[in-house]
Amino acid sequence: MKSCHVFITALLGILISAWIFGSAPGLCNELRFTDGTGNESPLTKKPERIVSLVPSITEMLFALGAQDSVTGITYHTTRPWYAARKTLVGGFSFPSPAAIEALEPDLVFYDPFQLQGLSSFLPRDIPLVHAGTQTLQDSLDTLLLLGNLVEKQENARHLVAEINADLDWVTAKMKKADLSPKRVIRLMGREQIMTPGSDSFQNHMISLAGGIPPDFGTGAVVPVSKDQWTSFNPQVIYGCGSDREAADRFFSLPGWKDVDAVKNNQIYYFPCDLTCRASIRSGQFVKRLFATIHGSSLADERTLLQKNQVTQSNPIQTDVSCVQAAAVKQSRILDFINKSLVIQLDRPMSVLSTLEGFKHGVTAIGNHYIPPETWLLVHDQGLDVLKTQVFDVLGLAPDTTAFLFTGADMDHLSAAQERFKDIAVTVFATAGVDGNAMRTSRDSGEFYEPGTINVIIMTSHRLTPRAMTRAMITATEGKTAALLDLDIRSSYEQGRYRATGTGTDNILVVEGQGPAVLDNAGGHTRLGELIGKAVHRAVTEAVKKQNGITSDLNIFRRLEKRGISLHELLSEDLPCQCHISENMLIQKVETLLLDPFYRGFMATAMAVSDEYDKGLIKDLGAFEQTCRETAEMIAAKPLETWQVFVTRPKVPRVIAMALDALFNGAVGQGGPL
Repeated sequence: MKSCHVFITALLGILISAWIFGSAPGLCNELRFTDGTGNESPLTKKPERIVSLVPSITEMLFALGAQDSVTGITYHTTRPWYAARKTLVGGFSFPSPAAIEALEPDLVFYDPFQLQGLSSFLPRDIPLVHAGTQTLQDSLDTLLLLGNLVEKQENARHLVAEINADLDWVTAKMKKADLSPKRVIRLMGREQIMTPGSDSFQNHMISLAGGIPPDFGTGAVVPVSKDQWTSFNPQVIYGCGSDREAADRFFSLPGWKDVDAVKNNQIYYFPCDLTCRASIRSGQFVKRLFATIHGSSLADERTLLQKNQVTQSNPIQTDVSCVQAAAVKQSRILDFINKSLVIQLDRPMSVLSTLEGFKHGVTAIGNHYIPPETWLLVHDQGLDVLKTQVFDVLGLAPDTTAFLFTGADMDHLSAAQERFKDIAVTVFATAGVDGNAMRTSRDSGEFYEPGTINVIIMTSHRLTPRAMTRAMITATEGKTAALLDLDIRSSYEQGRYRATGTGTDNILVVEGQGPAVLDNAGGHTRLGELIGKAVHRAVTEAVKKQNGITSDLNIFRRLEKRGISLHELLSEDLPCQCHISENMLIQKVETLLLDPFYRGFMATAMAVSDEYDKGLIKDLGAFEQTCRETAEMIAAKPLETWQVFVTRPKVPRVIAMALDALFNGAVGQGGPL
């Protein structure tokens, strides 16, 4: 019997254009694909140790259900939650060849941008494959190709169909609502205004979303002059992440401030992993951008493609004695998919909610997910209008219903139960902490976005009003403990402080029924203990599902949550005659942070920084000595000079000291990686 061999030995610069399934006599089934030169190369078995250096490809592999075949990723991949358990091989710009080789991959997906740095170091028997995602169609084709590669063909076809359905929906909605396209520009840049080129997938997505993109030339990114800006006169501007810096710098200046979008405050920001990737969520982003561009025009029920109605109901099993039935119901409201946790009680009872206060005679409680596409509509129309729409679709009476509302997806609902003898506490939680997490007493309340942590508490006994009220405090303490344990950072002050909540959190406590009446839910009582533990566990799980944040969060993302990117820390003029480029220095430090020892050093700096900011540490002399010793350990020699590399005022002092230690040590090493 002949054994199967992998025929690919080195595939440098391959752009996959077609996959062909076939077999050859005497060999096992082969996967054949044709490279850009027209040559066929066969794979005789499914790869089992994939390293993906391209976040959009990694997203696709995970969405296909092939996560077990992925061994290494870059730190830019943050979702779903199990991405945190994959081995990091560096960042997109500077992946570490040594880290890649250590994983012994049987396939590496790369971007042409990375090729020079990889081909010089990696052994020639590691296959490198470039799968295109430069256009939206590229991403759909690549998704199907990956489905063949990892033997998830049906999943791939389903994902492609979902993306196309979203795009078709936008086209149909534009036509039904008779909407006119608006001028839309993607904001980019720091020192000057820039935007994607006219041939980019980002401008294509603007067109698909009912917008008119600018044409300022081709290329990944092109500069925008003031004359071009005012001549185009954008009606809507959007960006992501630190694109706000360009807005802060330019939008108060003559000319730049005089366009419709700035004058009418039509400036929006989205997650960068939505705006900057042609991948599995492209259809979702086009829908969201469409809703942002056309706003209140979509509230007119005369433009509905389908009537408001429940489209799906998924029962939830629970042993809470007062529950008659529970389900997550999917509904279509204003043509957008909404999701609701609906819990029917077996008799009327009282509930206490931070949204409505005490309410009596309640027969149904729940938690409703507001999809991102409708956040602006809800903001404009108000919560009362939404409640009327939701209760009408779900067939619930407003007077006997108590709901919470959230921007966290009900697919990420978490349930936890804690027991002691005959007392049981059941908690249902949703949680979203990206975008509006805050630290009470430190941060200011400046905006509302429904990204809340919502908690519903039910018990096996009847609670008095006193116990219900006290349960609110205990639950809040449990929620805050979960956020502190996960090191969730405030969205203000560039994440300098640890968050205590999101500023829009809500809790609902059900009176319940049972063999006894409980009158106290404080932390020293058994009931309080169970509430605190159940809330902590449910919130921790919900944050993991919604935001991909766990205790395993990688050090690069923990820095990012503090507003720190190595690529944006250094100026072009390094503070020393280093004989090393800025890019090489960043690459060296990224490689250091792949080492558990130096990750631990940086994590220690973060912990010390929090205590220093609170005033619990007064003298940093010992830590300064640790920084110098760490730098000399990296350099493998005493350092005669010490340079200050991190000068940005918003970087906390302790973290700046630790980063300076890594930079000084990297310079002291000398030479290339």
